[in-house]
Amino acid sequence: MNTNITVSTLGLGYIGLPTSALVASTGIRVRGMDVNQNVVDTINKGEIHIVEPELKDYVAQAVANGSLSASTQAQAADVYLVVVPTPFKGNHEPDISFVEAATRSIIPLLKKGNLFIIESTSPVGTTEKMKDIIFGERPELKGDLFLAYCPERVLPGNVMYELVHNDRVIGGVDEASTNKAVEFYKLFVKGELHRTNARTAEMCKLTENASRDVQIAFANELSLICDKAGINVWELIKLANKHPRVNILQPGCGVGGHCIAVDPYFILSEYPLESQIIGKAREINNYKSFWVAEKIQNARFEFELKYGRRPSVAIMGLAFKPNIDDLRESPAKYIAQKVLQSSNNEDIFFVEPNIKDHKVFKLTDYREAYEKADIVVFLVAHEEFKALGLERRSSNVILDFCGIRN
Repeated sequence: MNTNITVSTLGLGYIGLPTSALVASTGIRVRGMDVNQNVVDTINKGEIHIVEPELKDYVAQAVANGSLSASTQAQAADVYLVVVPTPFKGNHEPDISFVEAATRSIIPLLKKGNLFIIESTSPVGTTEKMKDIIFGERPELKGDLFLAYCPERVLPGNVMYELVHNDRVIGGVDEASTNKAVEFYKLFVKGELHRTNARTAEMCKLTENASRDVQIAFANELSLICDKAGINVWELIKLANKHPRVNILQPGCGVGGHCIAVDPYFILSEYPLESQIIGKAREINNYKSFWVAEKIQNARFEFELKYGRRPSVAIMGLAFKPNIDDLRESPAKYIAQKVLQSSNNEDIFFVEPNIKDHKVFKLTDYREAYEKADIVVFLVAHEEFKALGLERRSSNVILDFCGIRN
């Protein structure tokens, strides 16, 4: 496969836009589609609507040289990439309606020889379901259309580098589809491309994040035990990790993001009896956020009893991880909402240095919040917070749930 092809990307969010910009940087013509008109207008001006290092330069250059454009309608192409959300419905059941809608939107555009790839996190069997939908409406394409699944596995804040250098797992509905998709990813991925089938590739994505969720749950459970035992969990983990075969992760205020906090449920919903450890890990990580909110509430009561007045509180961080603007499934946002529900909004400082405005939380500069608040609650280890001074008034209380002081 050469670069004399066109690509249609369905979804221009945290993965769709970086992928589109990267592919466009190779000289391939990319036509991105998103249902949000503001997103489309922003991209067509060579600007970006999300925070991601290097992405702005990629988009600006690609739009300027004409290799990237955006629209609210799907455009005909040689390769179609589905990169849309897969939210929940009911009791944490995966909702593939966005994937199906994106698939149906391009069915009239499909031609023989086209390559159709799903990158959206999906339950096992989704690619095969989309194949059946496509061939149900376009039976003449059977044997002449290539379909595959290739999950992203990038770290927000380092997406542009990892899209190029990370290995990719690529699974087609048949061997020919797998090979065709591998040819495409070779055009812009330097990492190794691992061939498999669609169902295995789908489960691989879910397995990777369920595994990380379980490991984080161990660290979070350990933090609950250490709090009760009067032990500094950060020091404990540092010492335990001196063992050559031990590598405990760092605890936090929960687990968030579009992957780790979501993907395990895709396994749980289909295999509830078999997913005992996976299910328990989800419970522990969700409980950690509730526990943190309770610790903040207790600190407020203790302060009021000691000083006879209601304390002001600084909630330091709303994103689901350090140094990004992504609030999807963020435990910090959940905790902030719990604090807000039991407060007069005037005595709470909400801080998120990577976001200018928020519809729910009135944001305060992190330096101002740190200086004015009686109780400072570190939920996210943003770099800006690490630079704050250590000197505090004797009446101040610091609650560190992300290890920023350790």
